[in-house]
Amino acid sequence: MGIRRHLVPALIALVIGLASSNAFAAEATATVSFGQWMSSPPLDRFPNFQGSPTTNVHTITPNMVTIKAGGSVNFIISGLHNIVIYDDGTLPTDINVANIIFPTNPPPAVPLINDPNRRIYRGLDPTANPLQDRVEVVNFSEPGIYLVICGVLPHFQEGMYGFVRVLP
Repeated sequence: MGIRRHLVPALIALVIGLASSNAFAAEATATVSFGQWMSSPPLDRFPNFQGSPTTNVHTITPNMVTIKAGGSVNFIISGLHNIVIYDDGTLPTDINVANIIFPTNPPPAVPLINDPNRRIYRGLDPTANPLQDRVEVVNFSEPGIYLVICGVLPHFQEGMYGFVRVLP
């Protein structure tokens, strides 16, 4: 009887633990905010204010997402940002910030990182249509931890990067 009394709570804890671990399982998709418009002080973008460096938060949120292999990440891009993704195991210190190009449609003539080493995806030129925020959806077919940076050089230098963890 004493063993049964201790076994039942242990089984209940095991079932609850297994159920809750599924809540943290990797999903097929994730959403990442790539830059954010400020609301303090108030910002009025109407009719077509494209923003400035002081009206956009240069951050990637969340900094790490986890998906299943074959899944995708929806990058919601607010403002002048350029998604660049590097292969599994690449670190921010591996990026050659001396290798730059300039956008095809200045102004602004802001330098963009052009390091092709281990780069697996580079998004649209952020100056091609700077008045519109956009979404870029990127598929990750292989497990690993992928570095995602803002290719706008000053933004990357401010720490605008994060990671996508892809599980088997």
